[in-house]
Amino acid sequence: MSKNSSNTVKEPLIHFTKRDDITGIKSVLVHGIGLLAGLIVCAVFIMLVTGLSPIEVYVKMFQGTFGGDVTRLKALHHTAILLAISLAVTPAFKMKFWNIGAEGQVLIGALAAAFCMLEYGNTLQEPVLLLVMFLTSMLAGIIWAIIPAIFKALWNTNETLFTLMMNYVATTLVGYFIMVKDRSGRSDLGILNERTGYGYLPKLFGQDYYLNISIVIFITILVFIYLKYSKQGYEISVVGESQNTAKYIGINVKKVIIRTMAISGAICGITGLLLVAGSPTPSINESIVGGQGFTAILVSWMAKFNPIIMIFVSALVVFLGDGGASATDALKIDSSVGEVLTAIIIFFIIGCEFFIRYKVSFRKRQKGDK
Repeated sequence: MSKNSSNTVKEPLIHFTKRDDITGIKSVLVHGIGLLAGLIVCAVFIMLVTGLSPIEVYVKMFQGTFGGDVTRLKALHHTAILLAISLAVTPAFKMKFWNIGAEGQVLIGALAAAFCMLEYGNTLQEPVLLLVMFLTSMLAGIIWAIIPAIFKALWNTNETLFTLMMNYVATTLVGYFIMVKDRSGRSDLGILNERTGYGYLPKLFGQDYYLNISIVIFITILVFIYLKYSKQGYEISVVGESQNTAKYIGINVKKVIIRTMAISGAICGITGLLLVAGSPTPSINESIVGGQGFTAILVSWMAKFNPIIMIFVSALVVFLGDGGASATDALKIDSSVGEVLTAIIIFFIIGCEFFIRYKVSFRKRQKGDK
């Protein structure tokens, strides 16, 4: 064997090369294929684990989410709340400020709304009370968000851990508030239900949740315009790309960090208000946000920080969650099956991002290859 042949290095069988930005239609097509693949894998899982027909399970999921006026309205409201929290974390994440504290920021906004309902419901006129609740909830969310932002801007602390720990502080405060205000030992503040008319958001067209959904739609439009067309939205993008570049062109990075987190906190505060005062049975408990502060991170990332795409991603996540729960309840199967189905489909959708970013090519076989 010659020296050259012994030193020959074969090319790898699989090459991964970074793609240029693909068109929106191709991106939608790739995600559609990923969703279809996820449904196929879920169908196999359903047959192997439960022995049921996958079609029957999918029909029950659809009926449990959109099968009636009440379930449809609740699904729309769940979508709106998840969308609102996703919009809140998006400016910070686009700036590469890893805000994991949306759960606590929403919770503290809900706490502020509940406090105003109890303390000022008897003394303030309804329009004034609602205005005070809005402002107080926004302010509470802003304060909860800018505390870690200030520490990050001034002392470069780890915002991930800081915002995460703030969630636990907010949860503790809500638990203490409930214990002080309601001596019955309940886990939620049931006395809010007993004071009918104090700080309840009015019904729109005589329907519950319509006002909540309308407010979230308005916020979605504002966030889209803010991020895409405003100077401050441009500054967020530049800071996210490179803080050194932002400083070089004269952007005050510290100011942008604090201002952006204040906006995120304000949206979270409003969302907390909607959860308390926008419900037909207003109440508050430690789990009122239900983990959506963490799910919103996934929604924002999957939508690539685009508020319009977040509408559809939020609807998909709610459909998988609510529909899966309804299907498992109707078919009398373990609730964990629905959670696994949700995880499988989300896994496939996230996996699509790899094929959008990278092109997979195989080495052609040549003579002498084994």
